[in-house]
Amino acid sequence: MYLVVGLGNPGPEYAWTRHNVGFRVVDGLASRLKIQVAKPLCKAVTGRAALAGRTVVLAKPQTYMNLSGQSVAALLNWFKLPLSGLVVIYDDIDLPPGKIRVRSRGGHGGHRGMESIIEMTGSGDFQRVRIGVGRPPHPDFEVADWVLGRFPEAEEALAGKALERAAEAVLALIVEGSGAAMNRYNRDEV
Repeated sequence: MYLVVGLGNPGPEYAWTRHNVGFRVVDGLASRLKIQVAKPLCKAVTGRAALAGRTVVLAKPQTYMNLSGQSVAALLNWFKLPLSGLVVIYDDIDLPPGKIRVRSRGGHGGHRGMESIIEMTGSGDFQRVRIGVGRPPHPDFEVADWVLGRFPEAEEALAGKALERAAEAVLALIVEGSGAAMNRYNRDEV
């Protein structure tokens, strides 16, 4: 079994922000797997699918970003799932827009949602797919304002391609393993 969690903030006002790319990838995965992510469970909305003989639970925490760990830890406990079965999808300001990176473990890199998950689970030993949203254009620009803003129209198509690649990377992680997914998706193609 795999638990695939997209990070974001609940509510329509956040739907198209940089911080919600994790939610958008989960929505894309739900569409590909022909399921809905709507069942409330452990402070998240969830949906279940079968993929290559495995059960996959897609989840979007409804706790707001900085408290994502509450939902993720509760879901892992509910499904009696080890961290090796967790895949987290989230935005990363240290990657340029359009880039993705697959990792099998790591720290939080200053991302509050990831910090919450690592704090609540006690470890960073879980798979993740990072989606580049770039840094603010100048140092005086608040990072919080940046990630809670939308992609400019010129970058939205690039972001859309990255979200598609991120969904493909998640499917590859589950079906082929993290090594194969990293080899294929960590290249700088868009």
